Amino acid sequence: MTNYDAQEVARIHQELRERLPRDPASRVEALEKILTEKGLVDPQSIDAWVEAYQDHIGPKRGASVVARAWSDVGFKQRLMADAPAAIDELGYLGRATGHLKVVENTTTVHNLVVCTLCSCYPFSILGMAPAWYKVAAYRSRAVRDPRGVLEEFGVEISNDIEVRVWDSTAELRYLVLPQRPDGTEHFDEDALASLVTRNSMIGTDRDLKVTALGED
Repeated sequence: MTNYDAQEVARIHQELRERLPRDPASRVEALEKILTEKGLVDPQSIDAWVEAYQDHIGPKRGASVVARAWSDVGFKQRLMADAPAAIDELGYLGRATGHLKVVENTTTVHNLVVCTLCSCYPFSILGMAPAWYKVAAYRSRAVRDPRGVLEEFGVEISNDIEVRVWDSTAELRYLVLPQRPDGTEHFDEDALASLVTRNSMIGTDRDLKVTALGED
């Protein structure tokens, strides 16, 4: 049985508090350095995970799903009927997408996703959840005042558009399928995917801009 030395644990905890700076980014860097020095982590493994979530998983997978739905009617139908199965066609199925439902924005409906209990999030296709998604203020106000929350993100929803709020749980998570921007009929899937923002797949972004490709 492993011995538990309370004094030693307290000493290590105090050492970490004294050595770690207050700035979050600097704290992470310092913590990684300490753990590396103690031989508890491999820096290359950390770099690999960061690269995976930033450059491969991140919101890029979700953007690929949206782009495929925009350009392939059959895939969109399968996605709306059984999201995990459709996502599995692209090889993106993961633990956080095993119970996923896709909700579609239209000219008359806007969808907003929140997790009121904690911060359940389909990280397998959207990467790590943004910090604001985990904040209590967003989790509570998104339900009570969704239009007010959207305005703070720069999204103004007219009164003739219904706002639907979806509460994620560990058993059921949501992905918003944003509307395809006008003027993108000639875009291939890669070009379409570059228009999709992470926030649009959560619902805190609505009108995607074609200028994201550098076109005026």
